[in-house]
Amino acid sequence: MNVQRRLSRLLAAAGAALVLTVGAGAYVVSNAPGVAHAAGTGPCDIYASGGTPCVAAHSTTRALYGAYNGPLYQVRRSSDNTTRDIGVLSAGGYANAATQDSFCANTNCVITIIYDQSGRNNRLTQAPPGYWPGPAPGGWDNLADAKAAPITIGGQKAYGVYIAPGTGYRNNNTNGVATGDQPEGIYAVVDGTHYNQWCCFDYGNAQTDGQADSPAIMETVYFGANKQWGYGAGAGPWIMADLEWGLFSGVNAGYNNIPSINQRFVTAMVKGEPNHWAIRGGNAQAGGLTTYFDGRRPNGYHPMKKEGAILLGIGGDNSVTGRGTFFEGVLTSGYPTAATEDAVQANIAAASYAPASGGNPQQNVRIVGGQSGRCIDVPNGSTTNGTQVQLWDCTGGTPQRWTYTAARQLQVYGNKCLDASGQGATNGTQAIIWDCNGGTNQQWNVNANGTITGVQSGLCLDANGASTANGTRLLLWSCNGQQNQQWALRN
Repeated sequence: MNVQRRLSRLLAAAGAALVLTVGAGAYVVSNAPGVAHAAGTGPCDIYASGGTPCVAAHSTTRALYGAYNGPLYQVRRSSDNTTRDIGVLSAGGYANAATQDSFCANTNCVITIIYDQSGRNNRLTQAPPGYWPGPAPGGWDNLADAKAAPITIGGQKAYGVYIAPGTGYRNNNTNGVATGDQPEGIYAVVDGTHYNQWCCFDYGNAQTDGQADSPAIMETVYFGANKQWGYGAGAGPWIMADLEWGLFSGVNAGYNNIPSINQRFVTAMVKGEPNHWAIRGGNAQAGGLTTYFDGRRPNGYHPMKKEGAILLGIGGDNSVTGRGTFFEGVLTSGYPTAATEDAVQANIAAASYAPASGGNPQQNVRIVGGQSGRCIDVPNGSTTNGTQVQLWDCTGGTPQRWTYTAARQLQVYGNKCLDASGQGATNGTQAIIWDCNGGTNQQWNVNANGTITGVQSGLCLDANGASTANGTRLLLWSCNGQQNQQWALRN
């Protein structure tokens, strides 16, 4: 059976409506989302049929091969330090989250191992110290809170890998992962609302010594809004590649015109071969892929000198300031075709990722004024500390997406907090954004009566002058029961 015919069958198995146009040696795939089911074919089956088999396959949410029936990950509970493997409900199926819920009931749990489903034992475990030390004893990185990222997949509860700054996983002694200038493909499914602008929420191929001692020794997917090296249009986040000594959004060392991402779940892809690489991505819940870049290597990155370690959540030198949430991902041997990747995307969309059952009304929400019907907005998508927030027509864009955390912070962009300027506690104090720092002037009570009050000041979040116009600035004012102090959190 030739590759085109095998891929055609696999695409159909992914549960999508497909149109195949066969051309000279390649074909284009157009797909629509499929129905929720535990696929009999997984992403790694699709890659293998395309001639680019997985050499590492990691997921805490589902099997990535149709026949896989082993453990997905391991958790350790704090009450007695015992561990438990979390497997799948059935071969090729979704995670058995009930096992984790039972084992971790009434205690904390961390993810200690993310198993490799490829059979090469390229599992991910706690990252050791690199150039930058982690916060755990001996300079190791923290392990992820196993309960911090609940979602559903195929209608079943599952958990992602929640990377807070200081959390990281690594394997410096792998089997079969690309080295030197060998071709490879990488994808990750991530939370599109959990990120920041620091280095580096990565997944992929890295150096084995934890040192940033040369360019071109890495090739990973990066997701976030970092502008220190490469970046794209708008405020971010973007899918980029960490190639060491820089993040790249294209061939240029700085700006490349790729769009910001605004999806709840994101499929992020990077692939490379001699003097050629590409960035692709899309909505992991529906639809196809967009090619953001496809071209030659940046100057100084040909040939590549990849070393074949695998990491998650950190930079190659163990930079530990990034944040994000990982659900599944793979590394392949060989440079996947666009048709293969399109089939993988169809499979991901058919898996039906969704927020935790019933949704989390306080995650990735708009905050809508009761009087104005307009949203709390960061003007012009600014990420500058001290920017005063305003009312603006609700667009659903990233500058209007807020998360109310367990620490009572209202976070935007994943790392900026709504802040009472200068720790002010008097009428007229500006409501601004600032790097989250845990201060009480960044803590808020979202009250049942519709008000949002500062923990430090007790004052209400207020639309200045009871105005309802676009551009109305927000500040703190004594609570008075008026509609310009009424707010609703909406998806």
